[in-house]
Amino acid sequence: MKKFFSLGIIRGLLFQLVGSLIGAGIMGGIRALIGLPWKTEPAIVLGGLFGTIFFIIGLGGFRDWWRMAIGEPVPEPHEIEEEKGGWRYFGFSLDHKVIGIQYGVLSMILLSVGGSLALIFRVELAQSGLQILNFVQFNTLVGLHGMVLIAAILMGIAAVSNFVVPLQIGAADMAFPRLNAFSFWIAVPATFVLLSAMLFGGFETGWTAYPPLSVRGPMGIQMFFLGVYFVGWSSILGALNLIVTIIRMRAKGMSMFKIPIFVWSVLATSLISMTATQLIGLSFQLVMFERLLGMSFFTPANGGNPILFQHLFWFYSHPAVYIFVLPGLGIISELLPVFVRKPLFGYKWVAMSSMGIALTGFLVWGHHMFTAGIEEYLRVPFMYSTLLVAVPTGVKFFSWMATLWQGKLRFPVPMLFTLGAIIVFLMGGLTGPPSGTVSTDLHLHDTYYIVGHFHNTMFGGFIFPIFAAIYYWYPKITGRKLNDVMGKIHFYLMTPAFLVMSFGQMQVGLLGMRRRIADYDPALKFDNTQMLITIGGFLIGIAVLIFFINLIYSAKHGEEATGNVWKSRSPEWTLLPSPVPAHNYAKYPFQVVGEPYDYGLAGSKFVELEKESASADKEIKHE
Repeated sequence: MKKFFSLGIIRGLLFQLVGSLIGAGIMGGIRALIGLPWKTEPAIVLGGLFGTIFFIIGLGGFRDWWRMAIGEPVPEPHEIEEEKGGWRYFGFSLDHKVIGIQYGVLSMILLSVGGSLALIFRVELAQSGLQILNFVQFNTLVGLHGMVLIAAILMGIAAVSNFVVPLQIGAADMAFPRLNAFSFWIAVPATFVLLSAMLFGGFETGWTAYPPLSVRGPMGIQMFFLGVYFVGWSSILGALNLIVTIIRMRAKGMSMFKIPIFVWSVLATSLISMTATQLIGLSFQLVMFERLLGMSFFTPANGGNPILFQHLFWFYSHPAVYIFVLPGLGIISELLPVFVRKPLFGYKWVAMSSMGIALTGFLVWGHHMFTAGIEEYLRVPFMYSTLLVAVPTGVKFFSWMATLWQGKLRFPVPMLFTLGAIIVFLMGGLTGPPSGTVSTDLHLHDTYYIVGHFHNTMFGGFIFPIFAAIYYWYPKITGRKLNDVMGKIHFYLMTPAFLVMSFGQMQVGLLGMRRRIADYDPALKFDNTQMLITIGGFLIGIAVLIFFINLIYSAKHGEEATGNVWKSRSPEWTLLPSPVPAHNYAKYPFQVVGEPYDYGLAGSKFVELEKESASADKEIKHE
């Protein structure tokens, strides 16, 4: 029991509870001092703010920074010997690999929660008429499903980036280990604040939280805003850390055009996260202030403009789509040459295409507003800029096709998910232009066609690639491979189920089914298709459950991963044992001597140990 209460996360949660009560009490006291009656909403919001800060204090996240501020000596991260075993994952670790796993576990938890919320409202939609939910409950579940899964994707991207990037560039850790740990742990109380929206009346706005509905809605919308705000802080600080790590901590000889392509995708993603995330935080913060302080940013009757919110929101939220998919596309480009045994076609073009997508992603937000009253003279420029995104994206597809051409393909589970990602993301790309073209978007906007298109983009750009990445790098975490049979069941069950679900969504959308609607007219005859969509969703849930069982089972009973199990050229596979030791390359410093993707070329090498470490490595093997 003593060990339990000494865990950082338990202390943090207790402190969060205390901080929430203190924050609510302070707000009540301030209102009483100035002669105002008790009001629940401001007290709950300040309580949520204080609770998040107190969580980090209880966890110990500020301890080292406080000691630095008062002049006490603080050990360098590489001088700290952290405890071994599973308990370290419940506390404030500075090891990028531990933090990556922490991000991954939180991502899987959020993925399960968000997916479960979807299954609940899918049961409601399986038949016409209201079955188990009222309208407010339905809209709350739809909104939380969207935002919880967005948070899950952000955490999943941070998981792979944190674990893999330092290993691929030859770094001992991230540039700022303490900031890295802080970036993860602030997302934990943010998750509780976000989910608490259900306890405070829910909200009816969907995940976009447009005013004036969000200005007038239940108090739950405030917790939704506050939770997303802190998740945004996690994203911004994590992006800053990754940018500095990639630019400043590469191994000897690793120029920018010799870094692995996954690192290029993370760099492009981090540039978007660091520069755009403030906009969604600002938009939500302004609505919070309007509700709490009576300011009028978005209420037309008081001189506000609700379209301003949409500009702020979508200036982040469309680039955010590329935050979600760019790392996934990088995973595809990283894994494909390994299992095709050919060089990645057009490496430099693929690298630059990630930066091109990041840049053009900032120029397209207006296509979300074609039906919202945006000035007509802006529609055509935004339409053309939206279609322009297909150019750098097409570069990646042509590279993948050329890499596959006449390759010596192998089909282990990571390759299956990589190929699945290409197919599903292609469908997302092909179904995108109708929603980016003014004439068709006016008919399709806010229908289930958009839902189907978006799910194709997210599954192809993130879900399939992240599963490929986990199956591929799991041995680096545990020293064991995931079970191959369960992995193939996972893939062959999830893929057709997803196709049924997404095609069904687009079909009913083309027939006029509106999104975020709890009921529909039985005369429209959507019942059979909606039932198929619901069955597809449940089959996806079963497939993911099999994956979770595989994760837990294989950690102890999986096949031992000895040596370079995938025959990769990347340094984490050619130089490091599995699982990866502390401080990564402390015993294995290397230099780059070739190209990263020269698969199939006799005698070519990407990296080799430096002379000092080569002799040390021989001594270790001799012992």
